[in-house]
Amino acid sequence: MRRLNKIATLLLAASSVETHAEIIEIQWGKGGRFEKDFVVQPGKVAEFCGKLGKDAKVAWLFKSDAPVNFNIHYHEGENVSYPVKQTGSTVAEGMLEVSQPQAYCWMWSNKEAVPAAVNVRLKQ
Repeated sequence: MRRLNKIATLLLAASSVETHAEIIEIQWGKGGRFEKDFVVQPGKVAEFCGKLGKDAKVAWLFKSDAPVNFNIHYHEGENVSYPVKQTGSTVAEGMLEVSQPQAYCWMWSNKEAVPAAVNVRLKQ
């Protein structure tokens, strides 16, 4: 009986854990460009990360056929900083200006009931 309670507790804990997205490393192409078409399923996230050096600049643009929550973030230990954070966007663009070397992540989450087709373009 104890073993069943322990298994039930583990299953309950596992079901309450938020699903994490696979992190895709940004592969900079010709001319310092990265472009990707992808789909964010309902309740899921997509995340693309890459290391950027001091004083790097990245022009970014995304378009989506459904509203998505979007951010650009980086981690310092257990702290997360968000140079950009938006909710319910279908299009956005900007310029990320890096003041310190970090691995920066572009992340989309889909809170809608339908898949969101997204196109992202980055240029260093």
